[in-house]
Amino acid sequence: MELSELLKPQAVKVFAKLTSKKRLFQDLGEIASACYGLEINSAVNALQERENLGPTGVGDGVALPHARIEGLDRVVGAFLRLDTPLDFDAVDRQPVDLIFALFAPAESGVDHLKALALVSRTMRNAATCTKLRSNTDAATLHAILTSGPTTKAA
Repeated sequence: MELSELLKPQAVKVFAKLTSKKRLFQDLGEIASACYGLEINSAVNALQERENLGPTGVGDGVALPHARIEGLDRVVGAFLRLDTPLDFDAVDRQPVDLIFALFAPAESGVDHLKALALVSRTMRNAATCTKLRSNTDAATLHAILTSGPTTKAA
């Protein structure tokens, strides 16, 4: 599994500012709908339900919201880079500016976990995050995410 299999170029966006987690999840739902055909409300509700179990802000300005969705046939992703970091109740209490969301089939099991581990490894790489933060072009961000040794699955 590689990030290029999970993330369409059209699912990478740059936003100047988002006002809330609710707005973030709405935008992620809209991206998932446009790129992967997911029903917006199902995607938004699934992200919110997962977030209610505990925040997915993993620290160092990174959030990895994820959800399982009925009717989805494979794991897919969306990436947002924010110019202005958003308060996300992250584990280190720092706002987030890099968000990589995953949507997985309801019964995906190990594929969901592999995808989450892959994204987590990629987003823990300080050099990758530095490159992501220093670029504002969506195509460049997609290229950074989908190239390099950090995209190899375990």
